[in-house]
Amino acid sequence: MHDLIIRNGRIADGTGTPTFVGDLAVTDGVITEVGKVAGNAARVVDADGLLVTPGVVDIHTHYDGQAVWDPDLTPSCWHGVTTAVIGNCSVGFAPCAPERREWLMSMMESVEDIPFATLQAGLDWSWETFPEYLDALDTPRSIDVGAQVPHSALRTYVMGGRGARDEAPTPDDLATMAKLVEEGIAAGALGFSTSRTVLHYTGPERTPIPGTYAGEDELFALGDALTRAGTGVFQVVPPGVVGEDVTKILGEVDWMTRLAARTGRPVCMLYSQNNTKPDLWREVVGRAARAQAQGALVVVQVSGRPAGALAGLGSTYHVLDKCPSFAALRGLPDAEVVTRLRDASVRAAIVEEAQALPAGNNFGSQRWDRVFPMIDPIDYEPAFEQSVAGIAQAKGVTPADVVIDMTIDDSALLFAWYVTNYADGDSEVNREMLVHPATVVGLADGGAHVATICDASMPTSMLTHWARDRSRGEGLPVEQVVKLQSADTAALYGLHDRGVLVPGKLADINVIDFERLQVRRPELVHDLPGGAPRLLQRADGYVATFKNGVAVLEDDECTGAQPAGVVRGARSTPDRLA
Repeated sequence: MHDLIIRNGRIADGTGTPTFVGDLAVTDGVITEVGKVAGNAARVVDADGLLVTPGVVDIHTHYDGQAVWDPDLTPSCWHGVTTAVIGNCSVGFAPCAPERREWLMSMMESVEDIPFATLQAGLDWSWETFPEYLDALDTPRSIDVGAQVPHSALRTYVMGGRGARDEAPTPDDLATMAKLVEEGIAAGALGFSTSRTVLHYTGPERTPIPGTYAGEDELFALGDALTRAGTGVFQVVPPGVVGEDVTKILGEVDWMTRLAARTGRPVCMLYSQNNTKPDLWREVVGRAARAQAQGALVVVQVSGRPAGALAGLGSTYHVLDKCPSFAALRGLPDAEVVTRLRDASVRAAIVEEAQALPAGNNFGSQRWDRVFPMIDPIDYEPAFEQSVAGIAQAKGVTPADVVIDMTIDDSALLFAWYVTNYADGDSEVNREMLVHPATVVGLADGGAHVATICDASMPTSMLTHWARDRSRGEGLPVEQVVKLQSADTAALYGLHDRGVLVPGKLADINVIDFERLQVRRPELVHDLPGGAPRLLQRADGYVATFKNGVAVLEDDECTGAQPAGVVRGARSTPDRLA
């Protein structure tokens, strides 16, 4: 008698082998049989015509605060994610001395666009050290959460104001930081993260976050801590990650290669195709591949779709914000903004100001060919004709006229600014990145930039776009897409107890109506602590998500079950089999 049998599903088991029709049995939260399963179970799911996959292991989220108040980790739990990794990009909330709490929350607001007031209302600060933080998170959850030790928090905890000002550490500082990294790993941290981009800053002075300019002595001392601990990933946000400073990236890959070779630990760096040097990614990924061939595991973390910002009346940005006449309307109720936009004189002023904007390749309304209305069904590889520039050209009006008309018709409409992975106006480069053996998929950023993006839906769009819908080029086999975001991501972080549907692994399973699967249009809600807004994106087509064999999602809605918790450290088998 099994606890669960899923019968007659099309199984993509995460190994990359061809899908097959079969059954899957679960007992005590562990997969026990795959193929033709005899007998009965307490629950039997008829998966005839449905796709059965492992749960997604999302290695790049920022639920460091949200995990304290939200056991479901929405919206990731709506998109097949059963394990989420936090503590990315050098930012997090532990270790933290009591007198540094407000500073750390301000830094998170600056770097990841999570409102200070939300964090102030939602965090109970029942911890100081990193092990205590893991204990605080280790409560019943619908999906697992794993954490990394963040450099900025660590540096400030040990060095105080000197660390915040990015002063060089003393030998004692280095020894203490390294010791705390080892303690964090021993308590269950999955790795250590650091950031070296000037885009990550804090305060009105836009001061680079602690560790941005850390020297090799500091970086290697912290990497050596992972060697002594015998586990853990060293995660890096390098300069030039989105084209902000492309001159440094190759030198950064050089020290990462030496670090990976010296420590024997994986070094995972973020990178995207940028508009400044759109072919530079090839050299970056090529160097990582050469490092791997020499035994140094440098892995490039890439996105599964174009990235940028969602811009609308209620979000942090709008595509007309650089027009003073429109900026003057910001903050008014949406209905009043629409009324003002109907005024011919207001409209004329905005159009004139928009036409005077300088041309450029990065964030801004001057790149109308990279601005797309988010209209159902969402297309994550839109052609020029679907852009604001293309629509304007077809109608014989200005791009600003198009945006104004669409905003009047639908004040909730969001526009997508594509800033990375779309320099060529299509996703061919994105596809090359995804299939390259030196890369891993990530960068969904769940929980971050709450009123600017909603890339936490990426696991769903990976399946719909790459494995089913792509029309502007070659797609990817569903088996490969599943493996990219389950087995491959789990393996990088040493989570070998999940990511594949084979006997002896955790029963983290998605049952999906693949033909009906889709991401909905993003919407703005006010459900954060204190009522702050965030962008959410739901999905249709998840018949069920099982975590440890328990249904945590059914028919696209959370069930309220909480069989998960904190995943501590690298794992070879589930606890119950250890």
